[in-house]
Amino acid sequence: MILSVENLVKLYRRRFRQTFRLEASFTVEHPAIVGVMGPNGSGKTTLFELITGSNAPTAGRVLCLGQDVHRVKARERDRLAIHYHQSYQVRRFARRRPDFLLAPANSDYPAVHLFDEPQFNTQDGYIGFMLDFFRRLRDEGRVVFLCLHPTERYHLEILGEVCERFIFVDRGRISLHPNFAALAADAAAAAYLGPST
Repeated sequence: MILSVENLVKLYRRRFRQTFRLEASFTVEHPAIVGVMGPNGSGKTTLFELITGSNAPTAGRVLCLGQDVHRVKARERDRLAIHYHQSYQVRRFARRRPDFLLAPANSDYPAVHLFDEPQFNTQDGYIGFMLDFFRRLRDEGRVVFLCLHPTERYHLEILGEVCERFIFVDRGRISLHPNFAALAADAAAAAYLGPST
């Protein structure tokens, strides 16, 4: 088992009133490229932050290579899962507990790579280069999450070409889909994707 997201909950409150709730439970047992989609504010980036340990869950846990990510030394969490945001910048996070109270990572290289709205240059074969990179990570035994907003038609083509399964995030709830056809058949996802799918 590479990744197990177990009964994960993240609550945000303001003045005793719940403003947002994210819930997630899923596993990725084998190397894969997973597409992630959903409206703005639905919880995609929060989910990525919880998986990498940069955001603390309200309940539940995330196991990467059998380790609870949130119980691993902060400076070593990116040896388990790493979050790249937009222009491939690695997301950083604040430490909540001193590292000497936490366990070392049992890996030297990330098993899970999360790409959060990466930028794709349509010129000079860049897209093909990136898709080959994602496939190479998978072929090396890694899990790749690719989150895109389909603002351009080619974004859907990228997801359809390279992703083997999909997660759709909508108002803090996730649905799992084994392929793009199943994703497009989901009512909430279809409404998000629009009539072009």
